Amino acid sequence: MHIAVKLMQKFKDHDTQIKLKIYRDKTELIRKRNLTAWDDGQLQAESLRLREEAQSGTPLDELLVDAYALVCEAAKRKLGLQPYDVQIMAAIALHERFVIEQHTGEGKTLSAVMPAYLNALTGEGVHVLTFNDYLANRDAEWMGPIYRFLGLTVNSVQAGMSLSEKREAYAADIIYVTAKEAGFDYLRDTIALSEAETVHRPFHYVIVDEADSLLLDEARVPLVISGESNSSGNDGNRFAEVARQLKQDEHYDFDDFQRNVYLNEAGSAKAESLLGCGNLYESHNSHLLTSLNCALHVESLLKKDVDYIVRDGKIELIEEYTGRVAENRHLPDGLQAALAAKEGLQAPVGGTILGTITLQHFISLYPGICGMTATAHVSAIEFEDIYELQVVRIPPNQPNIRIDHPHRIYTHQAAKLKALVQEISSVHMTGRPILIGTSSVEESDMLAEALAVAGVPCHVLNAKNDAKEADVIAKAGEIGAVTVSTNMAGRGVDIRLGGGNPAQAEVVAKLGGLYVIGTHMHQSVRIDDQLRGRSGRQGDPGASVFFISLEDELMLRFGTHKAIRAARQDEALEESALRSKIAHIQRIIMGQNFHIRKELNCYSDMVEDQRRILYEERIRILKGETSMSPSEKRVRLYYIDKFWADHLAYVSYIREGIHLTSLTSRNPIDEFHAQIIQAYEQIPAKINSESTNMLERLGGSNDPAKWDMFGLKSPTSTRTYIINDQYTQYLQNPGSWTPGTIIAYWLHKILRPTFGWSKF
Repeated sequence: MHIAVKLMQKFKDHDTQIKLKIYRDKTELIRKRNLTAWDDGQLQAESLRLREEAQSGTPLDELLVDAYALVCEAAKRKLGLQPYDVQIMAAIALHERFVIEQHTGEGKTLSAVMPAYLNALTGEGVHVLTFNDYLANRDAEWMGPIYRFLGLTVNSVQAGMSLSEKREAYAADIIYVTAKEAGFDYLRDTIALSEAETVHRPFHYVIVDEADSLLLDEARVPLVISGESNSSGNDGNRFAEVARQLKQDEHYDFDDFQRNVYLNEAGSAKAESLLGCGNLYESHNSHLLTSLNCALHVESLLKKDVDYIVRDGKIELIEEYTGRVAENRHLPDGLQAALAAKEGLQAPVGGTILGTITLQHFISLYPGICGMTATAHVSAIEFEDIYELQVVRIPPNQPNIRIDHPHRIYTHQAAKLKALVQEISSVHMTGRPILIGTSSVEESDMLAEALAVAGVPCHVLNAKNDAKEADVIAKAGEIGAVTVSTNMAGRGVDIRLGGGNPAQAEVVAKLGGLYVIGTHMHQSVRIDDQLRGRSGRQGDPGASVFFISLEDELMLRFGTHKAIRAARQDEALEESALRSKIAHIQRIIMGQNFHIRKELNCYSDMVEDQRRILYEERIRILKGETSMSPSEKRVRLYYIDKFWADHLAYVSYIREGIHLTSLTSRNPIDEFHAQIIQAYEQIPAKINSESTNMLERLGGSNDPAKWDMFGLKSPTSTRTYIINDQYTQYLQNPGSWTPGTIIAYWLHKILRPTFGWSKF
């Protein structure tokens, strides 16, 4: 198997080299199309010619050399930027629908302008999906002069824009927008009752920035639009109190990787006594069991200042891969309510879900997809499996001379912390800037306190003070700077030596450049590489090292401390075999997460297939392609939306308990599919029946006032939010149920009712 993998990798590397040779040759052709002698009018006339060619059907591949030469000249004249050869090569790969790996500081923003311009010539619009609103606005303004000079329109979409502002923005040739905002706008379009209320045009071509984050890490994140929320009426405090009285090992167990927590027999009996509910596993008590499981999960597995923070009386989730506050993100309703109860806060009850789509399914709506990121190669298999996208590694403009030191491995946390403080203190004395990447808000605060005791001043960047991010990062490369951060510093930032001051930069370079220290190993190699990539930009000197303890949370969760046995000591472990073992474990974890994502896709894929079938009918009605009367149109759209919302509620209900079918030797995914297919097949008859009845009551009236009187209108208000679905996978992963949990389930479900046993 290992030989086969090596051969496959060798073949792919050879294929990449062939591609890069083709791209270099094409870049030479683009360079030879020297347009320096042309005046502005000639360049603009050439752009108009290319638009006419593209819109008359000439393949874009045939226009690429001329179009890219034009953009290169426009960039030089309007922005003073001369694209490097490797930027042009990256731009060619993007047009050919690849995910490109381009190192930090190599100019991805300018690389994207060339394929965006070329693909916008057709008049069908190009979306550039950015990491946040700030970058969408910045990049649109920064690159806008190039597009406008060449006769194309450019705009950015921001959260909070009015309907008319968004319609105008999406009408541009090139639109910079976050994936989430574009997805939410799509969901709003799916419940619009007239075409004038929609903002999107048909999708055409998309360039995804930070592609690994959006296409992989957040791929399964469901975007949700719901009706207005009601006031809270949950009794989560009751279950929170029960969960607090249950003790690990005595009442509940974790799975091998501490992803799941389960009641054992003693815990079930204790909970039944506290709740006074009788058999907790009777079908009429299913809501109690679900609420208790949620309370137990948040009590035992979700940690304040690690998984979430409480700020201004509200719970704010922390995004696992970036360390930032996950804006507008909720846990699934039951978990969100349980977490609020744990912290003594009120949780609003969610309104009826009107529509939902995962980021993966939303982005797959674009016929043309490409992406760019500094870390893609290690996840090439996932890109290909999920999106049929191949990865191309673009060589850097300047060789990367950063020194990546081997991991320093310690037997216990205290030894690691002591070594960290010593290392930071000694390097700080030289004046060399240091960036320390920590695992959580809690750890970043703790390390900052330890450094303060050691007399080392530092800036702290975490989810609690995210508003200061730009200021902190701007100074992180200055002489003597010590920056302690969560994963926030690992993505979307460009740390310049000397803080951008040339004289300081020269001094810092002589000191060895930015020194990056990681205090833990991530589940994904990509996230480690993102942190390393803060150092050594554009050929700058730099170095990175990771400090690891066998007591780190990840090591304990995946049993590394058992696989690597070593006597407790304060010095770093020197055996090189240990580093290989840890790297192997990290690859295993990545493989497990990939498998989990694939398995869970099987649930959402079927629902998305059903949504698309129903939405195709809806869009035909909305656009008037079925020759219906205005009243027929309004009635049918209303009932399509109503019964789809009912179906989503049913899907959610089924999915909450579908994992229990594995205990009866039935495949949960097959059972889930069977039940939702059966439910979906009933929707057309319901729509037809209710539509006929309503049209009779309306008497064929096309008066909008009468429609409103009969309730045929959009919700008075809606809200959009994101479900942090990573926790749903833990609650629904039956493969890791412990034998004790399965025995407890059967004792409760079968033996007690059958034999009348009250307890054992």
